[in-house]
Amino acid sequence: MRPDHPLHHQGHRRALGPIGRFVRSRLHRRIFAWFAGGIVATMVLMSFVFMVLGKLQEPVWQRSMDRGLVWVGDQFARDWNDPVAREAFANQSADQMEMNLELLDRNGASLLAVGPLCGHRAFEFPVARNGTRIGTVRACSRSLSPQAWRFGLGLAIAVGILWLASGKVARRLARPLDNLTQVVKRIGTGELSARAELASCHEPDELGVVADAVNDMAARIEKQLADQRELLAAVSHELRTPLARMRIISEIARDTGPTTKTYDDLDREVEEMDALVGQLLASSRLDFGVLTMRELSLRDVVTRAAERASLAIDVAQVEGEGDRLTGDPTLLQRAIANLLDNAKKHAGGVEMLRVVIRDEKVSFDVLDRGPGLPEGGEAALFQKFQRKTDDHGTSEGLGLGLALVKRIAQAHGGTVWARQRDGGGAVFGFDVAVKPAPVVAATAV
Repeated sequence: MRPDHPLHHQGHRRALGPIGRFVRSRLHRRIFAWFAGGIVATMVLMSFVFMVLGKLQEPVWQRSMDRGLVWVGDQFARDWNDPVAREAFANQSADQMEMNLELLDRNGASLLAVGPLCGHRAFEFPVARNGTRIGTVRACSRSLSPQAWRFGLGLAIAVGILWLASGKVARRLARPLDNLTQVVKRIGTGELSARAELASCHEPDELGVVADAVNDMAARIEKQLADQRELLAAVSHELRTPLARMRIISEIARDTGPTTKTYDDLDREVEEMDALVGQLLASSRLDFGVLTMRELSLRDVVTRAAERASLAIDVAQVEGEGDRLTGDPTLLQRAIANLLDNAKKHAGGVEMLRVVIRDEKVSFDVLDRGPGLPEGGEAALFQKFQRKTDDHGTSEGLGLGLALVKRIAQAHGGTVWARQRDGGGAVFGFDVAVKPAPVVAATAV
């Protein structure tokens, strides 16, 4: 069985036993266990340290207690030989200290007991006179005092509060991760609208960064899939149109016989389909970062673009010194062709293809003869599926041409623009770096 097989993991969990299952359980329980273990370890360590310090040096309280016991023994020694005075002092001491006392002679025989005998819970202090031990006093507490009960209750409450606080902190630390895990699972099942929501206290920390990254990832995936669905629907629709026209042309030619116009119409439909497929292939290359960067002749690129667009050579003008450019020839040709095609279809034709060479940049401008740009709509022209309309108000194409120009320019370290021309018309253009940085994949716009 492979290590990544689900049954393998299930068998491994069963083999871990209850301790292993707890260790691999929910995060807040593990954090709580670490808190509890830390508390216990701290108490054990403190006890060990106090024990070691007690061995190395006698505590101050021990010395004070020993002096106190010697003083009590001296007090008993004064009336030790007087049974009446000894008994009175023992009763008085027992009442004041709230303790049971037992007086023993030097041989260990009991002389007097005030209260029940102490047994093993007693502590002893000697009664001596002139350095000679004449007896022993054994003492023990009559009952747990109210102060001791309060101390024990306070200690239990403190431990309980600390225990509950540890659990609350553990849950608080683990809850954002649990929520984030649920969001990632929902995204994995296809619910791309799921988003991670964290409290404001988590915004600047690592959890906030992870949540923002997950939300950004989900938004990008959702947009990309939506664009792909929209693109698939649009391409399917656009391909049906030339195919339907080709079917009609074929039927007419079958009935009346083929003519030169028949072949011209077929060529036009094939060119339209070829242009659409070319744009889709160029977009796919950008999506997967499949760019073939090599050194190019700038004037050769411009000349080929003008020839493919059936433009006169003098329409293309190159300004500046130099002729070398690093880039993907197919994609650069596609970008220039899309600008020229946009001017021919939607702006009255191409007046000039102007190329300006600078130190680190090369810009390509297409000057058209159209009515100019819509008011405030320059930025939207380079977005996907922004369809243009012809003179009759009918939308044409998929709206991929200028968006593809923008992506190609970005893949070559450049930008795009559209602006009004003085005297009418518009200028659509882009620039590229002479030596662009390596590109892994271009982000879809």
